[in-house]
Order: sequence, then structure tokens, then C-alpha cells
Amino acid sequence: MKISVIGLGYVGMCQAVGLAKLGLDVIGVDISKERIAQINKKIPPIYEFGLKELLDELVPSKFSVTANIKKAISDSKIAFVCVGTPSKKEGSMSLVQLEGVCKDIGLALKKKKARFTVVVKSTVVPGTCRDVVIPLLEKYSGKKFPKEFGVAMNPEFLKEGTALDDFFNPDRIVIGSSDKESLKELEQVYSKFTCPVLKTNFKEAEMIKYASNAFLATKISFINEIGNICKKLDMNTNTVAKGIGLDKRIAPYFLRSGIGFGGSCFPKDVNALVYKATEMGYHPRLLRSVLDVNRDQPLKLLALLDKHGPLKGKKIGILGLTFKAGTDDIRESPSLSTIKELLMEEAQLYIYDPKAMDRVKKIFPHLNYLATAQDVIDNSDIVLILTEWSEFVKLNYGNKLVIDGKNVFNGQKPKNYEGICW
Repeated sequence: MKISVIGLGYVGMCQAVGLAKLGLDVIGVDISKERIAQINKKIPPIYEFGLKELLDELVPSKFSVTANIKKAISDSKIAFVCVGTPSKKEGSMSLVQLEGVCKDIGLALKKKKARFTVVVKSTVVPGTCRDVVIPLLEKYSGKKFPKEFGVAMNPEFLKEGTALDDFFNPDRIVIGSSDKESLKELEQVYSKFTCPVLKTNFKEAEMIKYASNAFLATKISFINEIGNICKKLDMNTNTVAKGIGLDKRIAPYFLRSGIGFGGSCFPKDVNALVYKATEMGYHPRLLRSVLDVNRDQPLKLLALLDKHGPLKGKKIGILGLTFKAGTDDIRESPSLSTIKELLMEEAQLYIYDPKAMDRVKKIFPHLNYLATAQDVIDNSDIVLILTEWSEFVKLNYGNKLVIDGKNVFNGQKPKNYEGICW
């Protein structure tokens, strides 16, 4: 069976190489000529653990890439759509990329005689497959769903930094459609997996993705709120988190307090769900509070800094730019908002991250980017830890003030140390 994967970002790359590793022939489609050239040279366009090794193994024997979506549709039986659905300013999501791909697929289906199935992996609010994807495919193909083509929703549950492991060892696979043939085809694609496969309708599958991310974001904001209270009461938040995490109804995951969540999923998805609910006449108070706590959390770190005098001219080291370790993704990273605030205070910044400095240089080109984390410490009066890279635990901080925003020290801490909410 030949599969096409349209959109080779984090989700698309992992889906493409994952299916290829399972033995399927995969055609990747992307509009970026630079990205296509990188993949053809077996160079990962993103940083993800294990991706380089899989590209070395699979390109071009099982995984090829092209910018020609018509040829990809012509040569395959199923297309996974993995394009981005970024947030608009008001919180809703943009469907521009998804709508464009649906138009291109529809036009390609006009000339395709064999039945074809379109699988949406892009994160979309409930109702999108039914009200946007299917009508556009019907309009541009001149064909009718489900008789002449299939559509299914197959949300992803990948964590950046462990995305490939998540692909090969999923907790569950969710497939949503009103078309039984589409469901059967996807069951065949995922036949080698032993995890539960949940079959739902379109809207339920779309909602499961949002509900999952909203719950995890809520858990993070919850422990940060508890951490803020514990800080006021001079208590060890980590001990409290361990105590509640031992309850199997709660579990220890996502109970690590810090400067809040970021990345391409949690902020965008919670905002989109809040917007959609409000649009339907329901006001989601809990989810709004989750966003409020997360927005304010990085300010706790700045409040700690203010206790140590004026920031103007002070040499401050920034360790970590990505929203989490194990990735080069800086989208919605609390580090960026912290840098902006410190620049407004006219602080002198020294910066290091093992993966993301080139990306941040495009936003803040005139800052001091140093070759190692130790260089940052040696050149700074105060050090802020903003990403949980493991290498930051082993450094020599001397007597420098260290304000930890990511709770990285499980054992011995620097001599002059303070946690943001523990």
C-alpha cells in the first residue's frame, strides 16, 4: 500500500518515517524546496531524537519526497494531511493551509479512477471534517463522499522530543469517520500496533485531541498554582507533587511545576477550544483560568529577579530557549517572553541553548549568544534556567544566583539557588 503524507513538519515527518519503518511505501509532500532538499540528503529538517537514523535507513527506498501533490495523490491510496492550523490573534485557528490542501487534493482526485481516502491528522476543532474538509473535496473533485472517496480523522498524540517513540508505542489510536470503508483502511494501516484502537465519529475524534491537550495543560497550571501557594508557605512543592502523584487516580505525570507550558500544541489548542466553546454560547471558566495561570507564571520569575535590585545593565544569563528539552521548537516558549521583558528593563543578556540559538537569532539578532552553557555562567551575575536540558544540572555555578524556572535539580542544587515556585 502506498501512502502520501502532506505537510512535513513535526507531525508529518514522524508519521511519514514511522509508516515507512513499518514497511509501507511513503511519499512525503511539502511546499518548501529547502525542506525537500534536506530530506533527500537525509538531513532532518527538525530536531527529533532518532530521526536522522531513520532517514539514513529509509530515504529513498521507502520514503521519498516531492512538491508535486497531484503526483503523490495519483501514486497513493491514502493521504495523511498534516499541515499546520496556527492560532489567529483572537484565539481561533487558521484553516488556510488545510483548505488549500483540500482544494489541491480535490483537483487531483478528479482524474483518479480508484477510490481514495483522505485522513486528517491536523488538529482541528469539532465539525471541521464534516463542514470544511468534505465539502471542499466534493467541490473540487466533482465526486461524492463516501461513495467515491473516503475521509477520516486520525488525531496525533506525539510529544516533541519523544515523538518517534510515541509513534511506535502509542497509548491508543483514534479513528473517526462515518464511512466504514475508511475505518477499515486505517485499521489495516495500523494493523501492527497492539494498543487499543478507538473508532468514533468525526467530531468525537476531533474533540478527543483537544480534550487530551486541555487536560494536560490544566494539570500543569494546577501544579503551578499549588507551587505558587507552597512558595508563599515555605513548603517543598516537589514533595507535595510526589505525594499527590502516588494516588493512581492522579498519577505523577505533568506534575512538575515551573514557568508554564508552551510549544505548538497546548497554548494553541486550549485557546481554540475556548474560542469554539464561546462561539457556541458556552463560557469555559476552567480553561480560561488555565490560560490565565500559564500567562502569568513567567512573571513569577521576574518578580524573584526584582528582589535583587534594578535590572538595568545587570548581566543575566539565559540557559534554554526551547519550550522543553529534546526539541529545537521555540513556539510559545516562555523563554522568549522572558527575554522581551528583560530587554525592556535594559538588562545585558548572555544566552545559550544546545539546539535553538539559530532560530532565536532571527528574532533577537543582537544578543550575546555564547558557545557553551558554562560561558554563560562565567559571564553573568545571575543565571536563569528556562529549559530543562540535562546538561544544565552538571555545570559549575559557583556563587552565582541561580533562578530555576524548570525544576531541573532533583539532587544537589547550586549554592545560591531559588526555584520559581518551590
